[in-house]
Amino acid sequence: MKLTRFTDYSLRVLIYLGLKDDGRVTIKEISEAYNISRNHLMKVVSLLTRMGYVDARRGPGGGVALARPADEIVIADVVRDMEDDLNLVECFCEEGSCIIKPVCELKSALNQALNAYLDTLEHYTLRDLLQPRSRLTRVLGMAS
Repeated sequence: MKLTRFTDYSLRVLIYLGLKDDGRVTIKEISEAYNISRNHLMKVVSLLTRMGYVDARRGPGGGVALARPADEIVIADVVRDMEDDLNLVECFCEEGSCIIKPVCELKSALNQALNAYLDTLEHYTLRDLLQPRSRLTRVLGMAS
């Protein structure tokens, strides 16, 4: 399974914010650290805010920060919330038209694989992804 770029960027934003202990940051700062389009990150941050992962404020003293502690953000939840389609193949969709759908075991096998994938991510929180902290902050050009 391949995550969308949107989910990838969402996880990167959360990692950056999790590493930032000293307050709010701008989308521009995150954009420059990862060399990602600022406009694309604005959409990502907007959805992360609506989903309750990020607190975004405008104006003086504004910026973005985590809306809750890193150890309360479960990675499987982020993936489920950011991915708009976890249907791995056509037969996962009710409207799928695969001719062998009624007798095929592929759907069952892929469903087990998807569940195992998400079950693994259930064991990881954002805090787990913040290690090794010092190396991450150095790579991202963040002040120690």
